[in-house]
Amino acid sequence: MPDIIHLLPPNIANQIAAGEVIQRPSSAVKELLENAVDAGATSIQLIVQDAGKSLVQVVDNGKGMSDTDARNAFERHATSKINSIEDLYTIKTMGFRGEALASIASVAQVILRTKRLDDAIGTELEIENSKPLRQEPCACENGTSIAMKNLFFNVPARRNFLKSNTVELKHITDEFIHVALSFPEINFTMTSNGQEVFHLDAGSLKQRIVQLMGNNYSTKLVQVAEKTDYLDIHGFIGKPDTAKKTRGDQYLFVNNRYIKNAYLNHAIFSAYEEMLAPNSFPFFAIFIDLDPAHVDINVHPTKQEIKFDDEKIIYAFVKSAIRHALAQYSVAPALDFSLDASIQQLDAVAKPFTSNKQEETRSSGLYKSFVDQHQAHKIESTSNLRDWKEFFEGAPKQNNPSRQQIDFSSSYREATTPHIPDVLNMIEGAEPFQMQMSYIVFDQPKGITLLHQQLAHQQILFEKFNASWTGKALAIQQELFPQAIQFSPSDFQLVGSILPDLLQMGYQLEAFGINTYVLQGAPADFPSENHRSVIEMILEDVKTSTSTLHQSYKEKIAKTMARKHAIKIGSKLDARLMRDIVDQLSRLPNYHTHFDGKPLYMEVKKEYLGSIFGI
Repeated sequence: MPDIIHLLPPNIANQIAAGEVIQRPSSAVKELLENAVDAGATSIQLIVQDAGKSLVQVVDNGKGMSDTDARNAFERHATSKINSIEDLYTIKTMGFRGEALASIASVAQVILRTKRLDDAIGTELEIENSKPLRQEPCACENGTSIAMKNLFFNVPARRNFLKSNTVELKHITDEFIHVALSFPEINFTMTSNGQEVFHLDAGSLKQRIVQLMGNNYSTKLVQVAEKTDYLDIHGFIGKPDTAKKTRGDQYLFVNNRYIKNAYLNHAIFSAYEEMLAPNSFPFFAIFIDLDPAHVDINVHPTKQEIKFDDEKIIYAFVKSAIRHALAQYSVAPALDFSLDASIQQLDAVAKPFTSNKQEETRSSGLYKSFVDQHQAHKIESTSNLRDWKEFFEGAPKQNNPSRQQIDFSSSYREATTPHIPDVLNMIEGAEPFQMQMSYIVFDQPKGITLLHQQLAHQQILFEKFNASWTGKALAIQQELFPQAIQFSPSDFQLVGSILPDLLQMGYQLEAFGINTYVLQGAPADFPSENHRSVIEMILEDVKTSTSTLHQSYKEKIAKTMARKHAIKIGSKLDARLMRDIVDQLSRLPNYHTHFDGKPLYMEVKKEYLGSIFGI
């Protein structure tokens, strides 16, 4: 029988390898930017079109390549960084495997122009599907320009798996930020479809963070700087008030290489202890420098996951460094009146508080209302308060805000099922009561029902929000004072992609400046003290959604809105409000189960109660 094992052709082998290294346009951006950094560039330009699907181009002013090096750079495992096996354990450059350019050339059309400082003329090389089409001299600037066109043109199935332009551009922006943060001493620019997205001048790390994240970070950063014999830790963390409901502003670097490590992220979060609200994520850009012999960066194709020889000691050092930095930042700073000499001249400071003054103060009604029990409600009668009833005559009565959250529109009421199930059919004349400020208990024909008030209200609101996708959008109330909300660059791109959906949910946002939207309107029937928190929760759900179905993504937004606006455990409800909840729940198509799969109520039948007492 003939032999059946054979070697793959080079172009197929390269495409298989490219599947690990080049997963999407942002993968190529990462590799090309890192190569430019390794070339000693002081200025790097990133140009993308169609979210990198049509073009990804990186132009640098580095040392360039000879015509021979330009040709060899696209061979598999061709590298200038590794000469022996020992070199793998002392890697300090960003790239070293020699896979990136070979992988890019196997799945895209590539044009390279490069020139060294001492050369009179440069080299232009065109490669397609791993095959060199032409190489010829050209006139170009010192450095290197690599243009990757039509990614996955020869692998249509791979191209079909790419996401929308907004999502792909977000990934490209993330990779750009990772490299730009690592090297603040380099000038970076990023242009998308002819529009400049970033222009970053060389400077300090703090200046680079402010350039990327916004000017509001300039006064909200805490410096971290710890040096030990084993490692050095430096960077910046955000003060607790910078924490957001969304992930994405957390950057961890080892030897200037961006990494993903949930274990070390936990060390940083735990250092904040009780300074943060639940499910909030602070900003940080932490750099860990240690001997390359203590870390293995060759365990993942993208080099974003690495392995330490002693991860526990790294965890302890990181947590200690963050705690030390936070200790230096006083959460509740004391007022230093000595900074302003004029304060010392005020009566409250300069004049003594005599015994007569103290007695006069203690006898006042205002003082008693604070120190005496059951006196806080009392107000001393004064002439201008005698006719207080007339002041309120004719004033319009305000609806209960809680009831506003529960009432459905008439159109929704008509569309719901008219039949009321027995388990939610409250006996006429029977009054519901609240138990432990969490449950609604009432008599029904077959026994009693115990209803979870928060879960029930969440299900009611979820059905309302979910129905608004296919019906009329939620009413919008214009903000008297529009609120400016600044996002991280990647979140700004994501918000832009879901603006129509946010508008359908009642949030009217308009772009305003760099990475900033202005909230012009919010849902009229669902007042919230912090609309930004709601929007951040929606963003977090969208980012963590693994489903590509648009309907599932919309349901996630509806669930987030329902959780945020629903009545909470511990809220005291009156009888009319409890009846409203039971009535609205009974009209839903799904009145049994919460959208998270939890039961909404428990029924205790008469027969069961009788059996307990032997009746």
